[in-house]
Amino acid sequence: MNDASPVGPLPNGRPKLGLALGGGAARGWAHIGVLEVLTQAGYIPDVIAGTSIGAVVGGCYTAGKLPQLAEFATSLTKRRVVGLMDFHIGGAGLIGGGRLKRLLERDLAGERIEALPKRFVAIATELGTGHEIWLTHGPLVDALSASYALPGVFDPVKLGGRWLMDGALVNPVPVTAARALGADVVICVNLNSDLAGRGTTIQHHASDPDPEIVPELDVRPTSRWLGGITGAARRMRGLVGRPSEDRPGLAGVMIDAFNITQDRISRSRLAGDPPDVMIGPKLGRMGLFDFHRAEETIELGRQATRRCLDDIEAAIAGSRICA
Repeated sequence: MNDASPVGPLPNGRPKLGLALGGGAARGWAHIGVLEVLTQAGYIPDVIAGTSIGAVVGGCYTAGKLPQLAEFATSLTKRRVVGLMDFHIGGAGLIGGGRLKRLLERDLAGERIEALPKRFVAIATELGTGHEIWLTHGPLVDALSASYALPGVFDPVKLGGRWLMDGALVNPVPVTAARALGADVVICVNLNSDLAGRGTTIQHHASDPDPEIVPELDVRPTSRWLGGITGAARRMRGLVGRPSEDRPGLAGVMIDAFNITQDRISRSRLAGDPPDVMIGPKLGRMGLFDFHRAEETIELGRQATRRCLDDIEAAIAGSRICA
């Protein structure tokens, strides 16, 4: 039983192994490859904490459904991904999430977190207060749906009287939760460690606007009326963007904002409570919504984990000695 797992090393002297699976939307398919290699190498986690897509993969693994999830992920095409999105108008997000939830229920219906064979927690964020919510009991599918409810994309989920959304807003890589649930050695999977352009501080930058380039008109503004038309046209070009300008679109702004937020929060949280080993798949070329690239993403997760096997063995050996 999930809640019956004691804190401290196991009876055989082996330290409890915890796995913190971070958020990152489609990049999260890499978690499948991570778990495959860890299992093959004999490093079976006793505690799993997951945020967003990390909660989905971790929950499926804990329930014994990782092969089914891997089969589903690798079957996705761009068209099928779009077909799974139940777009709607008038909600708190662009996507209702009902179709994705029904897919999870196909294999996880009836599963409760407290009845899972290993300790598991899904991280969510409370709308309004910003509280970090640890979902440690209750229906598994509902907890996963709340943990990946990305603001503006998915509708928030109401559980236990609280409106919940994506846990990556407060804890993108939940090392703290894995330790709190009894893990002696914590391995984390940071899906954002390879992102290009990691933020720094630019201390001197001018606030002057870029020079405005106005194309020549065939009709010269020889009157006040024509001059007014020219000014209106110039203002309209400023609103919709000019052909010579690389103006970001709505989707690009949302994705970049989420990437930046996750990266900054991850660095802060990991500095305060570092894992024993961090696995960082090289996912810089993967977009947040490249769900159709599962095979490539899973393989990158495998490769990153193989590179860390010696470090994992050393961390476990060191913890065993200390114990």
